[in-house]
Amino acid sequence: MSSYRGVIVSDPWLQSQFTQVELRTLKSKFISVRTQHGRVTRDDLPPVFAGMKAFSEMFSEDEIKTFLGESNSDMDEEIDFEAFLRLYLDLQGRAVEKSGGSRSSFLKATTTTFHHAINESEKASYVAHINNYLAEDKFLKDFLPIDPATNALFDLAKDGVLLCKLINVAVPGTIDERAINTKKVLNPWERNENHTLCLNSAKAIGCTVVNIGTQDLVEARPHLVLGLISQIIKIQLLADLNLKKTPQLVELVDDSQEVEELLSLAPEKVLLKWMNFHLKKAGYQKQVTNFSTDLKDGEAYAHLLNALAPEHSTHSTLDAKDPTERANKVLEMAEKLDCKRYLTPKDIVEGSPNLNLAFVAQIFHHRNGLTDSKTTTFAEMMTDDAETSREERCFRFWMNSLGATTYVNNVFEDVRNGYVMLEIVDKIFPGTVNWKQANKPPIKMPFKQVENCNQVIQIGRDLNFSLVNVAGNDIVAGNKKLIIAFLWQLMRFSMLQLLKNLRTHSQGKEITDADILNWANNKVKKAGRTSQMENFKDKSLSSGIFFLELLSAVEPRVVNWGLVTKGETDEDKKLNATYIISVARKLGCSIFLLPEDVIEVNQKMMLTLTASIMYWSLQQQESASDEGEISDEISAEGRKNETGLSGETSDLAVDSESSKTEE
Repeated sequence: MSSYRGVIVSDPWLQSQFTQVELRTLKSKFISVRTQHGRVTRDDLPPVFAGMKAFSEMFSEDEIKTFLGESNSDMDEEIDFEAFLRLYLDLQGRAVEKSGGSRSSFLKATTTTFHHAINESEKASYVAHINNYLAEDKFLKDFLPIDPATNALFDLAKDGVLLCKLINVAVPGTIDERAINTKKVLNPWERNENHTLCLNSAKAIGCTVVNIGTQDLVEARPHLVLGLISQIIKIQLLADLNLKKTPQLVELVDDSQEVEELLSLAPEKVLLKWMNFHLKKAGYQKQVTNFSTDLKDGEAYAHLLNALAPEHSTHSTLDAKDPTERANKVLEMAEKLDCKRYLTPKDIVEGSPNLNLAFVAQIFHHRNGLTDSKTTTFAEMMTDDAETSREERCFRFWMNSLGATTYVNNVFEDVRNGYVMLEIVDKIFPGTVNWKQANKPPIKMPFKQVENCNQVIQIGRDLNFSLVNVAGNDIVAGNKKLIIAFLWQLMRFSMLQLLKNLRTHSQGKEITDADILNWANNKVKKAGRTSQMENFKDKSLSSGIFFLELLSAVEPRVVNWGLVTKGETDEDKKLNATYIISVARKLGCSIFLLPEDVIEVNQKMMLTLTASIMYWSLQQQESASDEGEISDEISAEGRKNETGLSGETSDLAVDSESSKTEE
């Protein structure tokens, strides 16, 4: 594997203001300007900064030019990269001031470097969570419990093992622990592999890690480590806040229309809805709308716990005059339900949103107070087959990994207004969306939703997607087959464009599925292996052997063949499939499939897995300036091969008439 190339800045303070991901991005922009003009001056920067999303909505190009000229410096004077970074920080400060404050990284969908303050109470809560859930881990038990008053958490996080294990606590089975490097002392390669595995796996469970790189985790930068830990823990605590995991939640609604609305709610919103449902039944008059100010006085907690646990009900909690005293009584009562004390009375009184959310989620897990009275009726509405559910999951996490403003909780519901689809398209193909014609949520008028979806479909047609008889109102109507088919074409097109952009020798020729197939077969053959695949539906792929040989071919040291089975039984196939996914992520592939996709040979997922490995391999070669070898690897004859997904989308093309009858 290639060594990590970090961007080094001579000023330690300046270096600390950015993640490596941000530094690489800004360095790229700086070099682009220097390449274009021969040097970089302040006068070159207004259009560069105005084109950045962080500033484009806050300042015009003329305003940025005015700011840059305020220091009385010569606008035509050449500046170096560090001066460029300082100007960026100055502009960022103005943007934050204009927006009315700074942003926190904890329990948010994204992580930013601008606000570095560490909340010690939240840190203590996360440490208590880790100490509780990982106490019996065979490797980590020698390092636990962690003392929250020290920096032991960050020291332990530097090797990446803790974060990988925490991901498996949140979503069991995400990482094959055989792929984690767990020696007492790891070398830089092994640490980097663990963090690469961690970040790609975090994306695969729904974390947004747009601004975090492996080097940031190797250095254990506190605000970034805590920001990631908080996202992982949040995913764990809210995992059951959906109708599939807890069908009893249907008790919160009265009709099928409200069920659809419940499906589209974020887990936090479902938790609030559940809380208000019980509070209303208990006669509490106020509506809880947040996990902060509405919970400060402790009254809502007291009513909720009295309603859920009448055997522990007491009026002394409500009779308490002092909010801190009441908060303490609330925690004492919650402990009787086996809720761990991860927050203090002070956290409740001060309205800590993250810790209150975690506390309410704990109460839900231990005593949700719901019945099965409506679950039979609801079960009839949940008609998704296993493959559709897996594909929805795959596209949801892929969409969220792109860092769009809107976080997707349910693909089939959240895309219906068209806006998040426009955001995703704009992330992949900047400049293709006409934002002046887009309607921003909340969108109450149905025709406004149709307008958004029509623009999505038109962009798809401009990209030559196969969209037979498809219109925007098909997305608005929530046609699952059409939505999945469109997103698949979007993902596939994005993937092929990434590969095309690496193929500087291709002279503008399009990459096809046959090229990917041919590359993979040639790579395995050149490594002296005998496995080959006929197409992406080849049933022999279910054993996992071909993909392990492909991974070994692109990086010989990444596969431990002592852990590989023959892939003949169902159990052996699952062991291999799980290992393949973790090894690919450890290598650096951003993939969102599940072991079942490999075992059942889901052709879409087989293509994305192969393409991701190919992209990683070609990236390494391109960075080493080995263009000749790249040209040899992809034979033009591969374009003649027949695959299940060659050229256009073939049997996966979209026909609205046939799909509507199936709906």
